[in-house]
Amino acid sequence: MQKPEPFVKPDMIFSVSDASALLKGVVETAFPRIKIRGELSQITRATSGHMYMTIKDAGAAISVIVWRGTPVAFKLEEGMEVVLTGRFTTYPARSNYQIIASEIEMAGVGAILKMLEERKQKLAAEGLFDESRKKPLPRLPRRIGVVTSPTGAAFQDIQNRLRERFPVHVLLYPATVQGATAAAEVAAGIEYFNKMQNVDVIIVARGGGALEDLLPFSEEIVVRAAAASRIPLISGVGHEPDWMLIDFAADYRAPTPTGAAEAVVPTKLSLIQELDNMWVRLSGNFTTRLINAKQRIESIVIKSPTQMVMEHAQRLDDAGRTLNIIMGAKMQNARQKMDLASGFANVLQNRMDVLNQSVAHLGQMLQSLSYRSVLSRGYAIVRDGHNRIISRTDDGVPATIEFADGVLKIG
Repeated sequence: MQKPEPFVKPDMIFSVSDASALLKGVVETAFPRIKIRGELSQITRATSGHMYMTIKDAGAAISVIVWRGTPVAFKLEEGMEVVLTGRFTTYPARSNYQIIASEIEMAGVGAILKMLEERKQKLAAEGLFDESRKKPLPRLPRRIGVVTSPTGAAFQDIQNRLRERFPVHVLLYPATVQGATAAAEVAAGIEYFNKMQNVDVIIVARGGGALEDLLPFSEEIVVRAAAASRIPLISGVGHEPDWMLIDFAADYRAPTPTGAAEAVVPTKLSLIQELDNMWVRLSGNFTTRLINAKQRIESIVIKSPTQMVMEHAQRLDDAGRTLNIIMGAKMQNARQKMDLASGFANVLQNRMDVLNQSVAHLGQMLQSLSYRSVLSRGYAIVRDGHNRIISRTDDGVPATIEFADGVLKIG
């Protein structure tokens, strides 16, 4: 670099404030815009929202300020290699120089891929990429919402392919697809369609580009909006090899914006073929049903009234014969019971004769065992005045003597 000529004379005397202001003007005039590549360190965020950090390499370090509201497309982390765009200025209160950053880009594909992998693992751990969250795409959507740039080729490709295949109503949410504000605008488009519920499916699309250009579609705000969408969402970002984190959160990942249009609606020809196949299956089923119904009708035999009356008469005859058999058996059983009842009197008489004989026999035995039979043979019973039997001469004074024909009193 060419060394600038000095414009301050040696004999000039300045106050400290004047010298600081002069230096500040020189620095800001000489470096109104500069790009610096280096590694971030000592990142701090003040309560005011401003961020303070240092960008360094192996030989030097420069203080950096990122004012609140300055768009940054990714999270700044220690050790991240970036390309910083800004302007040099000084801070007289501490006699140091610094850069006011206006843009910060990630430097190097390796650093970007490392950042994306770490973010992917973090979001996957939260379950945002789970297959169970995926929603099926509608078979024939009536309205399709597209979040993309209205001037980009992606939107034109989607419209052209939809017109070729199956024209439907398309609603566009215009959003920038590159730069610091792209992620917020894309997320806002997804949230808009979910809030309005005015489409059946959402396509988030962008044409191909460098990895750095596609980074907005890997920002957390976009991935979370895609995962939270209640409307089925298709990601059609970049080309086939390009994989952004929105692809993992979307319900369907298309390799290109054109592929997204192909996935969301079928072709006219495929619909006609599907209708033809359905007609063949339907007509075949209907023919089979008609044949089966005809066979069932033909198998029905209609009987004449005379035959039906004769069959009923036959069933009545069968019932009469069955009733006669049952009644005959019951009558026979009743006769047997009556015969048994008629012989009951003879049985009772025989039983009475046997009982009378037994009583007579017992009477004879009682008569033979009675003491009166002994008296009839000439014996007598002597009793005292207390009607007790006297069997000895010293048992007492006899009062009565009982003979077979009566009692004789003594005294």
